[in-house]
Amino acid sequence: MTVIDALNWRYATKRMNGNIIPKEKMESILKAISLAPSSLGLQPYSIIVVENPGMLEKIKPIANMQPQITEASALLVFAAWDNLTQERIDKYIARISSVRDVNEESLSHIKQLLETQLKNTVEQNFIWNSKQAYIALGVGLVAAAEANIDSTPMEGFNHEQLDEVLQLKERGLKSSVLLALGYRDARTDYLVNLKKVRREEEELFTTLN
Repeated sequence: MTVIDALNWRYATKRMNGNIIPKEKMESILKAISLAPSSLGLQPYSIIVVENPGMLEKIKPIANMQPQITEASALLVFAAWDNLTQERIDKYIARISSVRDVNEESLSHIKQLLETQLKNTVEQNFIWNSKQAYIALGVGLVAAAEANIDSTPMEGFNHEQLDEVLQLKERGLKSSVLLALGYRDARTDYLVNLKKVRREEEELFTTLN
């Protein structure tokens, strides 16, 4: 399929059949997510991959009993950094230095740009970090569609309760958004045969020549 074909095929799957995603397809989706762009390449988030049925059962009531939680093959929890700190910036600069085999002094311009964020409040930094996580979510949705894997992005959950169950606070993380991955149940999903509804492109796009 082309990307357009894949995006026309996918929809926010409401019911899944519990079938397991092959390992190679799951790895491909996660690899695509790892390659998602983020501001200055920082990736200020982590993705928790939940496949354990018992844990999914614990998460389901936290997510308003949405059936995809336990019917999915895997649930991805996009968890943004709770704040941007000097320690996290220094670690990232050291990572660039190592991967690109350059000295850290040559990266001072990147470091200074990141350090301007330290002037923000904790809440402002978390919002910024969450926005980066949503970019990764978008890449994950497209990668899943290209692999013929169904997906559902989900915001309807209690963030504080999920953070507690997954012990995210201890890791300096806060949950932002969920992505259920699996296979549609054509027998029970009322959306499966409905036409995709989008705004007319003439209304959606404005071109300035």
